[in-house]
Amino acid sequence: MAFDLVVRGSLVLTDGVLENGYVAVTGGVIAAIGQGTPPAAAETADHRGKLVFPGLVDGHMHTSSSTGWPGIEGASMSAAAGGVTTCVDMPYDVPRPVTDAGILAEKIAVVNATSHVDLALYGTIRKDGGVDQIAGLAAGGVCSFKLSTYEYDAVRFPRINNTMMVEAFAEIAKTGLMVAIHNEDQEIVEGAIAAARATGRTDPIMHARTRPPLCETMADLAIFEMALETGAHVHIAHSSLARGFDLAEIFRKQGGKTSGEACIQYLCMTEEDLVRLQGFGKCNPPFRTADEVERIWASIAEGKVAYVSTDHAPWPKHRKEYTGDIFAVGAGLTGLQSFAPLMFTLLSQRGLSPTLMASLCAERPAKFHGLFPKKGAIRIGCDADLMVMEEGAFTFDARDIQDREDAKWSPYDGMAMRARVAATYLRGGCIWDGKTVLARPGTGRFVPRQHGETFTG
Repeated sequence: MAFDLVVRGSLVLTDGVLENGYVAVTGGVIAAIGQGTPPAAAETADHRGKLVFPGLVDGHMHTSSSTGWPGIEGASMSAAAGGVTTCVDMPYDVPRPVTDAGILAEKIAVVNATSHVDLALYGTIRKDGGVDQIAGLAAGGVCSFKLSTYEYDAVRFPRINNTMMVEAFAEIAKTGLMVAIHNEDQEIVEGAIAAARATGRTDPIMHARTRPPLCETMADLAIFEMALETGAHVHIAHSSLARGFDLAEIFRKQGGKTSGEACIQYLCMTEEDLVRLQGFGKCNPPFRTADEVERIWASIAEGKVAYVSTDHAPWPKHRKEYTGDIFAVGAGLTGLQSFAPLMFTLLSQRGLSPTLMASLCAERPAKFHGLFPKKGAIRIGCDADLMVMEEGAFTFDARDIQDREDAKWSPYDGMAMRARVAATYLRGGCIWDGKTVLARPGTGRFVPRQHGETFTG
């Protein structure tokens, strides 16, 4: 047979939908793309009547921020069931963040032994130093770096002061890699939380009130000024505000390498959802107003948003339960398994083409993280990573999440969806058949950055 596998269906590319199309695979790589009668193959997967997307690339998620590296196995199962074939995993792991080449090599070994999908990895630095480890992390294959202007934990997730931030940016600029920033101003947030506690206001809405838009834009301005100073590609890891994308554009016009991503929750969730969901709606930055959601969609239409991600953070359920103090609840949402159906639904509700999902949730994150053209597209030479979506009336049920039992919760539980993930293929192998994760631990592999050039869109 000429090919190992042929997948039939309507191919969703970034520039259009190829009806009655096919993807032919040899050795786990896309070898041919066409329409009509497919070529001979050892196996044919007939998904006619369904949409075949490139496997999604989630450019921002956490496998190990609450449970350590054992979390890679469960989170990657959720990814497989959600059509996400490549995850870009954050470095803020329990108990040690990825701050040097030795820790990176240890994590890569765990990825190769336990992951169900392919993983690329971020690197970071310590609060007290470690700029000299940046070159080694880049040589070890990290695709990007992550630093923070806000401190959750002095070891795992530290605030990097401005002096060290500038030093780190200058060193990262030499590697050509992007550096993503958690963008909240520490002093504004800490002061607002102290004031709220002093008046006895610890109810859910106070999470949003104590992290006002100003705390984001102040951080954005600081990091973008440093981008101009150092030549580094500086990226907002999650903007809940359209103004973040406006600022990135302003600095690009001034010669900076600046960009920002929108997490999917900021495309649909509002402050009212925070009140409704309580702890299960807490994330940082917080949900904003309905008007802000519309402004972010306008930013997408204007081409200002780098890509869309999930910021998946599968806290144990008990850490998300609100018992009277919203500030004591863990910050982060589950989102991998709901990513594709939710994005498809949001686009459909607005009359927008599914090609936007192929761009914003696959090709563009792959480009920003230096994984393209190996990942992120249906094109000859790419890994044969595919997601098949079946349109219809479905309901997202958190009980179906493929992960450890205490991670089976979702802010999108019970939400009506206009499609479901019917199948997922990783390098030509079916890893999700619509009901069961067929991959085994170790099916997924570590994906190093493919090239050194930065992509700023």
